[in-house]
Amino acid sequence: MGWFEERGGLAGTVAVVTGGAGGLGEAVVSDLDANGVHVAVVDIDAEAVETLRGRLSDAIVHHGDARDPDTLTRLFDAADERWGRLDTLVNVVGGTFRAAFTETTPKGWNAVLRTNLLHVLHACSLAVPRMRAGGRGGSIVNLTTIEAHRAAPGYAVYSAAKAAVEQFARTLAVEVAPDGIRVNNVAPDYSPTPRLLKISGDGTSGEDGVGVTIPMGRAGTPSDVSNCVVFLASALSSYITGTTVHPDGGTFASSGWFNWPGSGWSTRPPKDFTVR
Repeated sequence: MGWFEERGGLAGTVAVVTGGAGGLGEAVVSDLDANGVHVAVVDIDAEAVETLRGRLSDAIVHHGDARDPDTLTRLFDAADERWGRLDTLVNVVGGTFRAAFTETTPKGWNAVLRTNLLHVLHACSLAVPRMRAGGRGGSIVNLTTIEAHRAAPGYAVYSAAKAAVEQFARTLAVEVAPDGIRVNNVAPDYSPTPRLLKISGDGTSGEDGVGVTIPMGRAGTPSDVSNCVVFLASALSSYITGTTVHPDGGTFASSGWFNWPGSGWSTRPPKDFTVR
């Protein structure tokens, strides 16, 4: 057994992952599985679900909508029946649309809140009693976004929902800390997945601008995000709770400072900058 395996303590544990069959969720599930974690997954993408079922030999993979409390309950019950324990919950499900707030309606607000906040509450309400009953503690990890920490024009309600998830996590972390249950968030910036490219509207990767907007000069990858989730799920983070990890290449730290080609770091574009 290697150093990470020994200290991480992931082998033989059980994780529930919402939205784990595609994109960032699929990377999370694959990395947990590679570390010996038994994974129970629900995802709304039927094709991705079938592909994941074909890849994982010892997993529960349900096709369904994680925003539905009954669907979540069936997934948790299935994990109980097969493995009799729960150690980790990873909430990946999220989504949005782009529009100025004044062009949106209560129907749209409700949809965004249901997709990004309410299912997290449902999943945590199912996970915490199970983790308490197991007596081993546990780890809850929510995938949020840098947009929970800065203005996001065109995504006002989405940004608010993700900020709410982070504040909920901080408070829940304090409430369940005596039980050894940890609650943390992972907030990436631009990490292209097929779904994210669809939201962007032009289907491009955006690589042309990352040297200006992301200090490390590249877009994120799914593994950049899943690495953080594996760390927070493992015993390596056993004294970390109520916080947010930012796999964003330094974007949150730069907070509006851009590395303009030929002129360096500034909050304003260079004099010769032209809008195309």
